[in-house]
Amino acid sequence: MNWSFQLYSARNFQPWEGVLKTLGKLGYTQVEGFGGVYDDPKAFRAELDKNGLTMPTGHFSIDALENDFDGVRRTADALGITLLICPYLVAEARPSDAAGWRGFGERLAKVGEVASKAGYGFAWHNHDFEFRKLADGSVPQDLILAAAPDIGWEMDVAWVVRGGDDPLPWIGKYGKRISAVHVKDIAKPGERADEDGWSDVGHGTIDWAGLIKALRAKSATRYYVMEQDNPNDIERFARRSIAAVKNY
Repeated sequence: MNWSFQLYSARNFQPWEGVLKTLGKLGYTQVEGFGGVYDDPKAFRAELDKNGLTMPTGHFSIDALENDFDGVRRTADALGITLLICPYLVAEARPSDAAGWRGFGERLAKVGEVASKAGYGFAWHNHDFEFRKLADGSVPQDLILAAAPDIGWEMDVAWVVRGGDDPLPWIGKYGKRISAVHVKDIAKPGERADEDGWSDVGHGTIDWAGLIKALRAKSATRYYVMEQDNPNDIERFARRSIAAVKNY
């Protein structure tokens, strides 16, 4: 199984040459890109190649996807990215009702059409806010996926949990659309406050052994991407996490 690593986790541990060397030595074969590594795609690709890493997936902002798709495409092609992922919607841009979330889903659907015609896959990546019920009882994530029936979903399991929901029913409902997964763990209550309550994978409260079994059985997931939003030791997080999941 190929294990990937979201490079956002290592944004505070420069230089990138050292990060990629560490990941390659630890047994990772893939990484996932984000805006902080797109400044010189060709040079970054050379560092990936040097360390036996590929970058099949990458995060791109909704603004770039809607307004500079040619730029996204140039970056993706230079790095080898084939699955484009929209990762976030800033708080001030988030709708407050079901109609607004359906409208956002329609925007993602249009991006997905452009991406598909250009030969790329496209997916939405969740945080916690998509799982907080609206006044009418609807859930934004349902509304987004219903309004964009042809796009994929990069499921960030830990954010589903922090949003107050159980990932398993969502895997059962949308498994065929889950094209990638963020493998992230939540620390036990009172632990790792200096890391925003996140944990090394397999050392927290999420049943990753059970979830990976469910994802393998019920989802279309091709990419399992390790992430920790605010680690204080990137080598420790990367090492302990891949060691844990190799047992699943």
